This record gives sequence, structure tokens and C-alpha cells, in this order.
Amino acid sequence: MAKRPVFQDVTADTPRPAPPAGGMIDAGPKGARRAIRAWLILIFVMVVAMIALGGATRLTGSGLSIVEWKPVTGALPPMDQAAWQAEFDAYKQIPQYTQENAGMDLAGFKRIYWWEWSHRLLGRLVGLVWALGFVFFWATRRIPPGWTPRLLGLGVLGGLQGAVGWWMVHSGVATTTLTSVASYRLAIHLGLAFAILGLIAWYAMQLSRSEADLLRARRAGESKLFSMSTGLMHFAFLQILLGALVAGIDAGRQYTGWPTMGGEWIPVAIWDPALGWRNFFENPALVQFVHRMVGYLLAIFGIVVWARARRSPHPVTRGAFSVMLVAMAAQVMLGILNVIHGAPLALALLHQLGAVALFVLIIRARHNARYPYETSIRGAAR
Repeated sequence: MAKRPVFQDVTADTPRPAPPAGGMIDAGPKGARRAIRAWLILIFVMVVAMIALGGATRLTGSGLSIVEWKPVTGALPPMDQAAWQAEFDAYKQIPQYTQENAGMDLAGFKRIYWWEWSHRLLGRLVGLVWALGFVFFWATRRIPPGWTPRLLGLGVLGGLQGAVGWWMVHSGVATTTLTSVASYRLAIHLGLAFAILGLIAWYAMQLSRSEADLLRARRAGESKLFSMSTGLMHFAFLQILLGALVAGIDAGRQYTGWPTMGGEWIPVAIWDPALGWRNFFENPALVQFVHRMVGYLLAIFGIVVWARARRSPHPVTRGAFSVMLVAMAAQVMLGILNVIHGAPLALALLHQLGAVALFVLIIRARHNARYPYETSIRGAAR
């Protein structure tokens, strides 16, 4: 650019240097946001499949078919008849076989083995996809500023999830009484899976918009609605944990019918003095009763949050909460159908996937409350 005198008059015709596109906040490189978002979405889909496959493994009674934890060598299934027989002989030593499956032949064992093996294999693949993606983006310096700890944290949580999974299985292997995994360990395992899923969903939403857009949007955020949706998210998470307790002791198949439980509004067996505090984990009547009551309260609170969202000046935000409410109504109906029909495999899996959809849609609505999309006078989001 040519130099000019310090006191030269500046007129309207004097050319001025153009500011960087998007303002100074977007002037520097911000990393491969789109690529990282696509990578996270892939992991998200795999985790959803992992949750569904884990549910099928539990519902088919397959979760204890592999009695050892071999993170590396366990990736390969038995390769010959002798190896299959060795796996089957190990399974015969645990209470699930002696008390529930005595007389099972090798063909029957293979059927339950493949469920558990597939579940563990998918977990290994999730870890591999995360590791390859993270190393690539980190080595090529494509991770946006401030995002390395978040993405690394997902990997740490994934590793912890694998350890918790074995801790859960071990409760049904190193025992002389249990014929399934401990219900509270199942709840922790499923809860951690949903926590990972929720973080991935939030990160993907963050990466779908530029830092500048998010900063502008946050100024227009609705703090009250965000606070209420945060409470709704935590409430839904609690209900997911309670659902895992129901699944862990098959409580959904022991008290059928709706709106009563086996013809009773409050089951007479709701409290067993011999169990004490363990009633909340081991008593099917109390566990299912609490799950039902919390479900009703969650639905009521969901309607309250939706009504508050109707006052939002942002159409996209209102739409997000409306979609969330529809998903909640569908999930309530699936829950009722499950208790009426005794939680058959297909309905139970659909109910579990419904919980995934509802949880993510609550997070999406919460994100829109915090970072609303600006809307022009003509109603188009920008």
C-alpha cells in the first residue's frame, strides 16, 4: 500500500483496507470444524448402536456368556471346536448356567455368545475410530483452539466405560448367587453411555456453527429457559438410570397392566423389611413403581418447560421444544405398551432407543435456548 502524509485529508473517496471476512474473531484458522463434527457424528451413531446392542444382549440373557476380559485377544472369537468347548466349559462354572441354563448344548451357547461378542467388538471399534480420528486431527493440527481437552476427554470416558462394562459383567461371574449382572452396576454402565452420548451431541452442535456465531447467539440466549431445560435433561437422565434398574432385575416383566400394577395401584409387595435399603435396587415392585412415578413427573415437567418455550421470540427454539414434547409423548406410550405386554424384545429395544432420541432432543432444545438462531423479519433463520 502506498504511503500518504500523516495530515492528508481523508475523503469519502479515499480507499480503506477491507477488514478480514467475518470480523477479527474469524480472522485466524479455527481448525477442521466440519471434519471433526462428521467424525463425532460417526462415533455418535456407533454409540447408539452400542446401546441398542447392549440392550439386546441383556434381554436375550447373553451378557455373561464370556466370563473373561481380554481387551486385545478377546477380539477374536473361538476358531475351532476345542476353543468353543473351552469357552462353554468356563460358562458352565457360573450360576447363570447352573441355575437357569443347565442342559444347554453347545449350539445354544453359541447363540448367546455371539450377542456378547458382537457387543464387545463394537465397543472396541468405537475406541479405534476415536483413537484414529483424534491422533489424525491432533497430528495435523486441525483441532480448533480449546477443543483438544474435550476430544481427549471423550476417549478417557470411553476407556472408563470399557472398565465399567467388565466390572458389571464380573458381578455375575464372580458370584455364587447372582444369575445376572448387578442392577446398580448396569445402571452405572448405561448412565455413562448416555453421558458420553450427550457430550458428543453437544459438541457436534457446537461445531456446526462458527465461534463468532455462537458468541453472537449467546448474547440473545434465554437464561431461564436454558436453566429449565438443564433441569429437564438431568431429570431425564435420572429416569434412564431408573429404567436400567428395572431392566436389571426384569421388573418390567413382573408387574404388567396399566394404570395399575398387576391390578394394584400400590403393590402390597412394595417394601420387604428383610431387604431394607436394597428394596430400591432389588425389589421389583418398588423399582417399577418408582420408575412409573418419576416418568409421570418427568412428563409433567416436560410440558411445563415446553409451555415456557412457547414464549420464546425465536421460532427455531420453539420448534425444538415442540419436537422434544412429541418425542416425550411417544416415549410415554412406548413405556405403557412395554408394561402391558411384559417388555418383549422388540418393544423393549424400541423403548430404549426412544430414550436415546428423547435425551438428545432435550439436549438440542437446551442448546437452542443457550444459542438461539437469529431470525430475520421474514422469519428465515440466519
